[in-house]
Amino acid sequence: MGERTEYAPGTFSWVECATSDIGGATAFYESLFGWSHADSPIDDTSVYRMFELRGKSVAAAFEQRAEERSHGIPPHWNNYVTVASVDDVAARVGELGGNILMDPFDVFDSGRMVACSDPTGAILSLWEPREHVGAQLVNDPGCFTWNELTTTDVDRARSFYGDLLGWTYEEHGTAEMPYITINNAGRMNGGIRPLGDEERQRGVPPNWMPYFTTADIDQSVAQIGELGGHVMVGPFSPIGPSKIAVAADPQHAVFALFEGETDD
Repeated sequence: MGERTEYAPGTFSWVECATSDIGGATAFYESLFGWSHADSPIDDTSVYRMFELRGKSVAAAFEQRAEERSHGIPPHWNNYVTVASVDDVAARVGELGGNILMDPFDVFDSGRMVACSDPTGAILSLWEPREHVGAQLVNDPGCFTWNELTTTDVDRARSFYGDLLGWTYEEHGTAEMPYITINNAGRMNGGIRPLGDEERQRGVPPNWMPYFTTADIDQSVAQIGELGGHVMVGPFSPIGPSKIAVAADPQHAVFALFEGETDD
């Protein structure tokens, strides 16, 4: 079981869905992954919905602010990386070519965070844990297992994150279909790939996307359609017996499914 009580700095530790319909998103993901939830108030009108599996926190959701929707930002998944000090890391983002989207701030007693964009425009959140370590369960079916950057400039992105977070990399794939895996604290920690021609034509921006493990990807893909979402790519087998599919929930937040061997 992929239980976690702490994360080494530089490790992906949390994912949350910013959605236009928290009720609809909740119904979709709880049916797909078997999650339950508990709510914490954000303000008088909104909640932060913590999803749980077997009593362990695995992800979260909240409704997008009206201001965010007015700027045309679609529902999406936010990806978090643990750091030892949000303020120290955030201070280096600008000098490395990225941008701070909001100054570091405390999230009650849970931790401290900042959202930033890398030099190619992909958004990533940084998390300094206090009471909330991040996901208490990963890699098991129904939990996130991988985080992938799709970008217009792989070299610039890998240089930025390497300098900022200490990541190292391994190259895979081919010249036509390159893929880079991220290494951190002795573990594989995600991947980076270039935007494809079709994605560029559709105007897909650089982005981070979470992968969730499933025991039966074909069954999960069938469920997605029944639950009002749609499958965008796959399922397909990138390497060996593993399978991947990319999908969108009914509010159009994009995520991926993975069936195959994972870390503990």
